[in-house]
Amino acid sequence: MNAPHPFIEAASPHVMNTYGRLPIAMSHGQGCRVWDVNGKVYLDALGGIAVNTLGHNHPKLVPALQDQISKIIHSCNYYHVPNQEALAKKLVELSGMSNVFFCSTGLEANEAALKLARKYGHDKGIERPEIVVYEKAFHGRSIATLSATGNPKVQAGFGPLVEGFIRVPINNIEALKAATEGNPNVVAVFFEAIQGEGGINPMHLDYLRDLRKLCDERDWLMMIDEVQCGMGRTGKWFAHQWAGIVPDVMPLAKGLGSGVPVGAVVAGPKAAQIFQPGNHGTTFGGNPLAMRAGVETIRIMEEDGLLAHAAAVGAHLKAGLETALAAELAAGTVKEIRGQGLMLGIDLAKPCGVLTQRAADAGLLISVTADSVVRLVPPLILSRAEADEIVARLCPLISALLKEAP
Repeated sequence: MNAPHPFIEAASPHVMNTYGRLPIAMSHGQGCRVWDVNGKVYLDALGGIAVNTLGHNHPKLVPALQDQISKIIHSCNYYHVPNQEALAKKLVELSGMSNVFFCSTGLEANEAALKLARKYGHDKGIERPEIVVYEKAFHGRSIATLSATGNPKVQAGFGPLVEGFIRVPINNIEALKAATEGNPNVVAVFFEAIQGEGGINPMHLDYLRDLRKLCDERDWLMMIDEVQCGMGRTGKWFAHQWAGIVPDVMPLAKGLGSGVPVGAVVAGPKAAQIFQPGNHGTTFGGNPLAMRAGVETIRIMEEDGLLAHAAAVGAHLKAGLETALAAELAAGTVKEIRGQGLMLGIDLAKPCGVLTQRAADAGLLISVTADSVVRLVPPLILSRAEADEIVARLCPLISALLKEAP
């Protein structure tokens, strides 16, 4: 292992104070473990927020990235990048869609999806296109993606927001129909198959099927944000595939490069030709290093059977959490444990932000979303023994917190 670095101060005076960081600085990782600069080891149940698909220092991924770095890291999109075609071809095969635009982040992918929807409307002669979005959604922090997001707390202070969004509750097809009744300007419906930052809220499979039918009937684009819930996290390549549907537009990022920044917008036939030269672009998107990371991540996932593994270990983890928190579930102090595969949320009946530090003190990395939901999105290589370790470290902390006075 690498020797520990000198201690890094938790408060960095030259870095903008935007994250409310814990007083921890990481040094290196191996598998599902990471070490901080002082030598403390943590079990990583956060995976860089659903990014580190293959964990840390993966023995198949690292040599491939080293090989690519020794050749070329960046050219630009004035020229062809061979692995762009290789990764795009694979994503098209896995999704049943048509073509791909590459960028670097989930925000960029979602921003591109919004532009696609607007141009789709303009191409149909709609001067002021409108897009249906959802309560509790999170799509990013640019002005447009922030406007599509359903969290007033993260929107506060950044108005005026972008117009052209119609907001509805999840899993209520009648509410969506009522909100769009008689409106000829609607061009798309944009949503996460499982809301991540909003509290691990899954869209019901029947709802997804009804929504696909409605989009077909009304000639809307169905745009599914799979940035956090995609890339095998639920046990299928993309979470919407559990419903047996295919979207028209699908933004991806996070786990696509297993730590290397990679974003993508996958388009089906209805959206595949909307963008033409000059309509959209990006400097870093599709660079040779990122594309190699995406190609190798998918290759390793297939070779190692990580989709079936994520489904099985995720079910094991969820069952363990339900057993360990059975009393709290019965009492209603834990309202629900929800999600699928290795994307799980533990919804508590009280705010639980303090658990991020308490879990870290206990050698476990987690996050809290929507104020009261513990989010678990570990690497897809997590073992059953490591899932049991998450339960053993986390559940006593939850039980203790719930017993504390308000």
